[in-house]
Amino acid sequence: MSWDHQSARDGFVVPPMPTAPPPAPASPWRAVAVALLNLSGLGLGYAVVRRWGLMAVCWVATAILLLVALPADPDGVPGAAVVLYPAFLALAAAHGAFVGLRARSALLSSALVAAALGVVLLAVPASGVVLYDGARDEATERMLLDRLDRADELVERSGKQDFATAEAGYRRALASYAALSEDHPDSRAARRVPDRLETYYETVGAPYARKDYCSAVPPLKYLRTVPRTMDEEQLGDLADWPDDRLATSLYECAAASLSGGSEGWTTQFDELLSAFPRSAQARKVEPAVRNAVDEAVRSVGGDDPCAAVQRLGGLDTQVRGLSGERAGVADALGKDADRASDSARSGAYACGVDQYKDKKFSDAVTTMNDFAKNNPHHRNRARAQKIAIAAEVAQTVPAAGKRLPTTASGGSIAVTVKNDSPDEITVLYTGPVTGSFHLKACGSCTSYSLGSTLGIGFKPCSSGKNYPQRTIHLPVGTTYFVHKSRSGTGKSPASDTAKLSPGYIYTECAYTTTGFGY
Repeated sequence: MSWDHQSARDGFVVPPMPTAPPPAPASPWRAVAVALLNLSGLGLGYAVVRRWGLMAVCWVATAILLLVALPADPDGVPGAAVVLYPAFLALAAAHGAFVGLRARSALLSSALVAAALGVVLLAVPASGVVLYDGARDEATERMLLDRLDRADELVERSGKQDFATAEAGYRRALASYAALSEDHPDSRAARRVPDRLETYYETVGAPYARKDYCSAVPPLKYLRTVPRTMDEEQLGDLADWPDDRLATSLYECAAASLSGGSEGWTTQFDELLSAFPRSAQARKVEPAVRNAVDEAVRSVGGDDPCAAVQRLGGLDTQVRGLSGERAGVADALGKDADRASDSARSGAYACGVDQYKDKKFSDAVTTMNDFAKNNPHHRNRARAQKIAIAAEVAQTVPAAGKRLPTTASGGSIAVTVKNDSPDEITVLYTGPVTGSFHLKACGSCTSYSLGSTLGIGFKPCSSGKNYPQRTIHLPVGTTYFVHKSRSGTGKSPASDTAKLSPGYIYTECAYTTTGFGY
């Protein structure tokens, strides 16, 4: 106190004490050190200058980044974090440099050592980036392997279904394999795709392995389209894997259908001849067709000749539809078709006989008339015409169809048939001999009323009138007659059964009656 008073008396005044220490001299190295240490993301620059709260802010920011970024995801760190965190580090470095420039108190006395340490610690974020990229790559690999596993499971499930149902699943699995190979060619998943494709082909083509050839055709045809989706280098030998199997399946399925009389074989044989014309399977097509024609020809003499004839007619049309030009079998197939056609025409006789014996008289008439028309020089033509006549008589008089007619003609008994009708008529007869002829209409004749024909003494073809007539000679025995109108009013045929005996002359009279209709 005494010193103070003396100082006041002497004219000296002591200035008041400052509220804060004066700033330290500027230290650029310290500023750099604090900035570099803050770039580590741990706020160590703030620790050097004892700014613990700011260091905690850096720890919080880094923790938030780790929470957002970990675990590593194939898509990487969200875009906002990629932008905001580096901006935060830059701000922390700049602010740290500003604070450290004139900071008095520091944990490290040497600013140069602190700067060197900051440079070393920059390896922390750098190594973190490297490690994160590695973790993200591994996450990507796991994602791709999961995608590969899902495609494998899809193939396995599809293999337990029929191809029509499974095709969509097969296509999705193939698309996954293709995407892995094209978009991630260096991944572990992509390196496993070739093995998976072998399994894929074997699963899709499994019906062939089971020798279910008809079922194998659609999936094998599908497999031939795979090179449009996958790189052929990726497929390797699999690109041609379905070809021989498809050719075999087409042949075996068609051959089975052909021998069994089923439909669809022409489409498969045609596809085989077109798609694989030089294959061993294509060379077997014509012999298979030839054998089928041979078998049908032999069947004409069997229990069901009509079915054989129908089969031959179908073979004729079907074989002509095959395109054998590329395979060089067109001429041979044409000969097979001609033989089927010729055999069908000639085999119609056996069919007609069988129909007649089975009492299918209407069918026999049509069949035998067609046979006679289509085979003008056949040795059985004359008898076919007789059978057609007998079958037509038997439609009206079933007893006439008990025996198959022969080609015999003539006899010792004269039978005159007259036409007392305004219609032109056909007279058909069968018995010991069979035949038919026509009689012109009687111009001066009219139809009889039904009532008049029931009266006592009714007698058509009365004497004194010139009727169209014809006399035929028949053997002894029963002959069945049918008179059919060729034109005019008579709609229903008339019939008569004549038991012919020697020593008599017989007359048949045809006339038309009207009553409830004609």
